Amino acid sequence: MPIKTVKLYVEGMSCSHCEKAVKEALISKNGVLNAEVDLIGKTATVRFETDLTNEEVLIEAIEEAGYIV
Repeated sequence: MPIKTVKLYVEGMSCSHCEKAVKEALISKNGVLNAEVDLIGKTATVRFETDLTNEEVLIEAIEEAGYIV
């Protein structure tokens, strides 16, 4: 199971609720092992299994939560 870590830049987060919403959207995806969201840096660092998901799925999850990647 190959594992990859990506850092995504997320626009539209303005509070801790936003930070939590992005993290929950990411960890709900099959194959995501860990997600760390930084409100100040406007980033989400995600570690995932490449056999189960990919960057496009992660970006879509963030956008479906109402944020821009």
